[in-house]
Amino acid sequence: MWIVLVVLAACGLLTAESFWMQRSLAEKTVRLHVVANSDSPEDQAQKLRVRDAVVSEVAALTKNCKDASQARAVIGQNLGEIEDSARRVLSAEGSAYDVRVSLGTEDFDTRYYESFTLPAGKYPALRVRIGAAAGKNWWCVVFPSLCMAATTDAVEEYAAVGGFDETETDFITGGEEKYELRFKTLEWLQDLFAWIG
Repeated sequence: MWIVLVVLAACGLLTAESFWMQRSLAEKTVRLHVVANSDSPEDQAQKLRVRDAVVSEVAALTKNCKDASQARAVIGQNLGEIEDSARRVLSAEGSAYDVRVSLGTEDFDTRYYESFTLPAGKYPALRVRIGAAAGKNWWCVVFPSLCMAATTDAVEEYAAVGGFDETETDFITGGEEKYELRFKTLEWLQDLFAWIG
């Protein structure tokens, strides 16, 4: 009985730590969510070209931002310019699709990227919907600019620019194996709270 209680207490502490860490990460990030028109190979390829244009536009707009709060304000004030950058891609390709850009809060599942992992939870997000927005999504982090960071060292560098402390950086770069149980437990707890509330 004592062993079960100790294990449950340890899981509870790890989950609580992960929960508060996710909240802290959410305050220091702006996620990017790009939704393709459909799952056709052409629309999926177009989604990536729109993504590249949006990432480039947002990087230019937020290059002098000191934190995510400032970045969110700048992004919110420039949604038209960001939308225009996506429209230029569509226009250059002769696409008749519309594009809609918004800034809000979204629920994200745990996402495993090549060089970092973000736990499930609510995050501020820049959402780009192309055409019918019925295709597969593309997610990442547009501030700090982790989307194109191909190595752990690059992630650490961008994370520092975004105000992540060493613990937060270690948390996201700890690897899938290190945090998989913690992230899954956090997802379960968030689902339980959603079901109760």
